[in-house]
Amino acid sequence: MVSINDTVNQHIFIYHEIEVLKDAKNNLSFGQIRSQGLDTLFKPSAISTPQTKDLTATYWFRIRIKHNSKAEKRFLLEFFDQTIDHVTAYLPQKDGSYTKKEFGDTFNFNQREVHHKNFELYINNDNDEAQVYYFKFKSSQISDAIIVLRTVDWFISYALDEYFYFGIFYGMILVFSFYNLIMYIAMRQKQYLYYVLYNLSVGFFEMSTDGIAFQYLWSASTGWNQNAYAFALYFISVFALLFTRELLFVKAKAPKLNQLIMYVIGLRTALFIYSLLFAPSLLTYKFIEFLPLAVAFFTGIYIYVKGYKPARFFVLGYSFLFLGFIIKLMIMIGFSWLTFGVVGYYSLSFCFVLEMVFLSFAIGDKVSLLKHKKEKIQRQMIRQMAENVKFKDSLNQQLETKVEERTKEVYHKSLIIEAKNAELVAANDLLLQQAEEISRMNVLLEQDNQELQTNVEKVTRDRVMSADVDFEEFSKIYPDKETCMLFLSNLKWKDGYTCRKCKNTHYYNGHIAYSRRCSKCGYEESVTTNTVFQNTRIPINKAFYMIYLIYSTKGKISSHKLAEILNIRQSTCWTYGSKIKLLMEERKTVLKKANKNGWSQLVLE
Repeated sequence: MVSINDTVNQHIFIYHEIEVLKDAKNNLSFGQIRSQGLDTLFKPSAISTPQTKDLTATYWFRIRIKHNSKAEKRFLLEFFDQTIDHVTAYLPQKDGSYTKKEFGDTFNFNQREVHHKNFELYINNDNDEAQVYYFKFKSSQISDAIIVLRTVDWFISYALDEYFYFGIFYGMILVFSFYNLIMYIAMRQKQYLYYVLYNLSVGFFEMSTDGIAFQYLWSASTGWNQNAYAFALYFISVFALLFTRELLFVKAKAPKLNQLIMYVIGLRTALFIYSLLFAPSLLTYKFIEFLPLAVAFFTGIYIYVKGYKPARFFVLGYSFLFLGFIIKLMIMIGFSWLTFGVVGYYSLSFCFVLEMVFLSFAIGDKVSLLKHKKEKIQRQMIRQMAENVKFKDSLNQQLETKVEERTKEVYHKSLIIEAKNAELVAANDLLLQQAEEISRMNVLLEQDNQELQTNVEKVTRDRVMSADVDFEEFSKIYPDKETCMLFLSNLKWKDGYTCRKCKNTHYYNGHIAYSRRCSKCGYEESVTTNTVFQNTRIPINKAFYMIYLIYSTKGKISSHKLAEILNIRQSTCWTYGSKIKLLMEERKTVLKKANKNGWSQLVLE
């Protein structure tokens, strides 16, 4: 039994603190579970973290908590495994009754009591009794019953830190991907493109498994959330193998391994399509990816043994990745103590980061090797030129000696000298051509470097100065005046039409597009009347975008920047923008509760 205490910020339930009952027939009700006949069937967990290994059965878990009404802090229960399909929680009340709550990844994210990637339940601590909590688990894949009692203060602090580190992790993936995308655009080498796609697939997989994607990308798509990680795993395998082929020159250095890689890609693709169409349960077998990654790992070792130095970082990176897979495999087969602690629970994520870093080193090592080869060739050319000069000097000396010794044979020797001079002139011409070619190559390389640097600076500047959504993207949603008027009409009369003159609720379409004319008094009201767009001379789609920009930047964007983006006079932007900022200040309480389309709260006056 666990006692609530203000001095203990969190407690993880393990071993005998969690009692387990397996309902193999899926027919036990909560009333039966609480009966004395089944009470003795609950057994203390023999492992630190119990799991739902039988996917056809229902598992019941119960914990005991000794409440403390004198505790000043508020407490909650947190469930760490985000892959649980359906949990029914029975929470005891002060009067001895139970409150039923349901959650899991089959429910929309917005239905959660706390908007967090894990599952949280607030508990009542208004008595001093020891009470029993029951939890019914049903899941289509093996899930862990990791139950933690936390204070709300501790949960908030921990959650903020966790999301901060998530931001660093996914930020690293984006930075590495963006940099290598620029390298691909500049150098047109496939290895950079495959590396970018591999990194993005890793990020997609991590977001799908840790619940971040369900929270921010598809909170209402529960069906897609069940299998999204399977698509990410497939792309990880395919792009990892393609990246291995390109980085290590597998086709040239190991033709048989190259064929094996292509066969594995084909088999993995066939298995993915079959699982998707005929056997969705196979999508839950995450460790199928061990085979493609093992092939890539073995290929790296083989190429490194053959003497290709850039493979060393490749092998080191995949060693960390395999370490992460081994830890996850040990957790899956029963070493559940590894799930405790940040390193154990997020071991695969840490290993992905290390692998990403070392694969970047491998790419850099390959580029460095190519650079050294180029410099070696240049040094060989310089040495050859020096030898040619020495040969020329030696030949001239020999000719001078022969001229002095054989003055009587001047004519004959002069012919020989002319022939030798002709050879020297040809050699000099060749050397000059080679020198000019080297100079041209150096000039082209310098131009490419300057152009690459300019492009990087331009992309960086554009990225810094750009808004979240540019006008071109915004115009796809509101492309013309007609679309804007339709949106404004739906917003203005979403609760029904009421005449401002006589309060009549019936109307006819007016003479102006989307206007409405009262069927009783004939008063006609345009769609822009009593809105922020009334009497404005700015094109309405640009006015829409100006409101969005001011709202999304919290009023910090300048009128000069608005004029530059919208191609409107600065004074006009200042006048209209001031009006919008005033509305934002007046409605800041409403805007705080608004969703991502909160800018529409500024439209109606």
